[in-house]
Order: sequence, then C-alpha cells, then structure tokens
Amino acid sequence: MPSSQLESRLRYEFRNAELLRQALTHRSHSATHNERLEFLGDSILGLVICEELFSRQPTWLEGDLTKVKSVVVSRKVCAYIADEIGLTDLLILGNGVSANSDLPMSLRAAVFESAIGALYLDGGLEVTRRFVLEAMAETIDECAESDTHENFKSVLQQHAQRFLSASPRYEALDEQGPDHSKCFEVCVVISGERFPGAWGPTKKQAEQSAARRALEVLGALEPEPNSQDDSERRPAS
Repeated sequence: MPSSQLESRLRYEFRNAELLRQALTHRSHSATHNERLEFLGDSILGLVICEELFSRQPTWLEGDLTKVKSVVVSRKVCAYIADEIGLTDLLILGNGVSANSDLPMSLRAAVFESAIGALYLDGGLEVTRRFVLEAMAETIDECAESDTHENFKSVLQQHAQRFLSASPRYEALDEQGPDHSKCFEVCVVISGERFPGAWGPTKKQAEQSAARRALEVLGALEPEPNSQDDSERRPAS
C-alpha cells in the first residue's frame, strides 16, 4: 500500500490513515485530493525554514533571510527532495496523467508539501519540524553556511551542479557609457542554454544580477518586483 510506504519514508506512523491517502492523491484521480494539504504544508514548510534560519543566523537582516528562504523552499528544491525520498513514486494519479520521470516539477513539489501538511495535522509541529529539517538539511547547510545569501553566483553554482550536473559560465553581451562611467551587460550560460542578460555598473555586479535572473528562470528564486522590467536593468541612454 502506498500509505504504508509513505509512513516508512516519513518515519512516522499515522493515526489517521485517510490523511496519508489524501496526501498522495492528485486531483486527476479523485475529488478528495491533496491540494488543501499542499496549501497547509507550504505554510508549515515556510514557518519551519524561517524559524531555523532566524535561529541559526542572528546577524542576518530581513533581506538576507528572505533570499535564502526563497532558495530552500523553491519548487525546484521541493521537487528534488520528493524524488530523493521516494514520494513522487507513491503519487496516486488519474488515467490522464503519466506516472514517470516527466512529471511536472510543480506536481512533484506539491506532494512534498502535502505530506508536510498531513504530518502536521496528525503529529503536530515538532514531528513535522524534525522531518523537514532532516529532509532539507543539505540544502539549508549549503545556503546558510557559505554566505550565499549575498552571493547569487555562489547560489547558482551550487544549484547548477546539484540539479543540472553543470557549471555556469558568464558571457559579456554589451557595454555602454564613457570610460569613467561604463555599464556592462552579462548573461549566464549553462550547458549551452543562455539565460536573460542583466546590466551592472561593474562586470562583477552585472554577473551577480545575471546569476539572480538565471535562478529566477530556474525556479530557485522568486522574481523580485519589476524583475522583468528591462528598463530597470539597462543603463539610461
């Protein structure tokens, strides 16, 4: 039974077996599906990660905490963990949805969040916190212990190596302005894929901005307000 396998992978024995089945059921299969649990689990996940970062990094400001949290709880990371601990394989899908490695990232991330929601309802916050911190320990450590909160290039390097088995490179696209006040445009290239360019007053700052844009496209960071407004990135003519 998928439910007993889920208990094994979550290392927790449920009192309410129906919560288990609901956590694994996609809306294509049944009217009783996991979207409500996903909604709850998303909030619980955010709470646990925020509390962990707040405790671990007492000198960080709100912006630093927000940047790292957005990486740790991104759909890309949640989908990866769902695959790693075997939740994706247990999904109960309708006939119109293929149960294979091509499942959308959003669907794979959702089962991780719905499992968190089910754990919270059945076992409470402490049980859920232990599971989340154990499952996400590697990602939290990578982001929180290497100053990546200020270095999007470092975040992208780790993300690309972990999820894409590749390293990013930076390509100069353009430069404008007089010698004493130049602006530079740079883009990221990973495995032949070119990501949107970004401008900066120095090449290093342009590379940081380009790394952030690549992370946004990859789903590892939430886009900043107006992040797609090219006028904010391009130097004034």
